[in-house]
Amino acid sequence: MSSPATTIKAVGITKNGGVEVIENLSLPFPGAQPDKLLVKILYAGVNFHDTYVRSGLYPTPFFPYPIAREASGIVVELPTDEAILNNPDFKKRGFKKGCTVALDSEGILAEYTAVPWNANILPVPDNVPANVVAAALGQTMTALTQVTEAYNVKRGDTVFIHTIAGGTGLIHAQLAKLRGATVIGTTSTIEKAELAKAHGADHVILYKEEDTVERVAQITNGRGVNVIYDGVGKDTFDSDFQMIARKGTIVSFGNASGKVEPFPLAKLAEKNVRLLRPIYTNWMETQDEWDAYAREVYRLVSNDEVKINIHGEYPFTPEGVRQAQLDLVGGRTTGKVLIKVADD
Repeated sequence: MSSPATTIKAVGITKNGGVEVIENLSLPFPGAQPDKLLVKILYAGVNFHDTYVRSGLYPTPFFPYPIAREASGIVVELPTDEAILNNPDFKKRGFKKGCTVALDSEGILAEYTAVPWNANILPVPDNVPANVVAAALGQTMTALTQVTEAYNVKRGDTVFIHTIAGGTGLIHAQLAKLRGATVIGTTSTIEKAELAKAHGADHVILYKEEDTVERVAQITNGRGVNVIYDGVGKDTFDSDFQMIARKGTIVSFGNASGKVEPFPLAKLAEKNVRLLRPIYTNWMETQDEWDAYAREVYRLVSNDEVKINIHGEYPFTPEGVRQAQLDLVGGRTTGKVLIKVADD
């Protein structure tokens, strides 16, 4: 790099609150470091997690906080420690200057970030564009771990997905269909329903016009569904227990409508229901686990087995990030919301 700046631009927060607290940040240029990769960020994903951290629902890791935790970028500097460069594990991961990487790290909505080489970061295949991998990483890992570890979806299962036309919902639908399941989901409009069907949904319920519980009973002949993937939270949680089959699994993984209220444990006994509240990063605590899931995401996307729908690319400004979050929580998006930080 020539004539590196001493400061870089970021967009984030210095306190918790509404979208109005999102502002421009000026941070020190991270520079080359002994054990870290210096990455120029190209695209950052926008997630409900960002809104939870911004509001204070989830603890903010640090202030000032550049408000994203998944991105794609270009490696502009390798670690400066020769011992690391000669480390077999470093060599195995395939980092090179100029390679595109996907990364999962706190506070990376900035022009540059420095990430430990053995953190959640991995080179991307040449046939996967930077915007696609930024859109794919977190949501595909979320869906993939849930259809594998929270409940291992198999041929013949009936799967129910709330808000199926959202970014994670569309991926849930495709993965479940790949495994031979019947896929039922909810959405708000006919246009979103058609999008969901194009991504593998067999039945889409317009929840504003239809009784979701009644329609699920009709579709399943009263048996209910084997698994429910619920990123909505408070507003849908009680109905999940009406739609789930005996010995079924409810996977509650989001708070889009608010946190689920406390409930009596005996509620699970009515149908011997399994209930999980997973965070996808806890499925991949070791580096080998994260790398294995990342490589599977890359394989699914590069082979077009999972198609990534990008709703839009918003500008790298406080106004752009505010609008991206408002559109996401307001249910105005289909697919993934991105912030375009720099040109490819």
